[in-house]
Amino acid sequence: MKNLKNCGRVFYGLGIAGIGFMHFLYPGFRPIIIPLPPADTQNIAVLILVFGGYLVASGLLISFGKFVQPISVALGYILLLFLIFGHLPNRLRYHPEIHGYWIDAVKLLALSGGAFVISLAFPDEAVFKPFKKSTRIAVAGKYLFAIMLVNFGIGHLLNPVLVGQLVPAWIPFPVFWAYFTGLALVGAGLSIFFKYQTKYIGLLLASMLLTWLLSLHIPLAVKFPAWRDGENIIGSLECLAFCGIAITIALSNEIGRNKNLQGDGPDKKH
Repeated sequence: MKNLKNCGRVFYGLGIAGIGFMHFLYPGFRPIIIPLPPADTQNIAVLILVFGGYLVASGLLISFGKFVQPISVALGYILLLFLIFGHLPNRLRYHPEIHGYWIDAVKLLALSGGAFVISLAFPDEAVFKPFKKSTRIAVAGKYLFAIMLVNFGIGHLLNPVLVGQLVPAWIPFPVFWAYFTGLALVGAGLSIFFKYQTKYIGLLLASMLLTWLLSLHIPLAVKFPAWRDGENIIGSLECLAFCGIAITIALSNEIGRNKNLQGDGPDKKH
């Protein structure tokens, strides 16, 4: 189980690093970070590259298990700040050029929560004390991820025909799978909120996300890599990161417990 839990950390880190690298391939912030047209950020191109480099470095350090706790705590806060000061001002004032309206904002909320989840799942006694107070919000990380699951699950249930169009053509009964996956997402989110069979439901969620990654996201990224400046590639990276978060939540019984906040060391069960 420990190796699988480490896989969750690696998946999340690689997803973050990949999103950061996409800032070097296309102009402007990627929509999941700030929903602005590239032309609006052309005067801060250097800052965008610096931020992309920061995501790459943070993601790789998390993947390789180096300074995981301080790196992930800082990452969680930074992503949350981009949500509050980047997404919300633009989302609350409707911009027709923003695709997916609240979708990217909810995804960013989940990625921020995922960073906090990682920080509690892989504590480091040597560096934890300076971050004790700053990790108070980290216990809410899994709930930030659960909000996305419930939100997207309801979206599946309200728009089954539209969601069914995303199901690969070789899979029959697409509307059925839209309803099924919608219920699965809502159920997984509620499982996290109510702490009910989180381990098993979390692993099932991770399996479903990995299936989506292999059967849907990667094929789209390979077939249409340049669509909306690489959004299919970013979709694959997001799905990989979400899979990692689900695995980490499922296998981290100590997430959200006070003993981690007090620096009592890593979870000895795993």
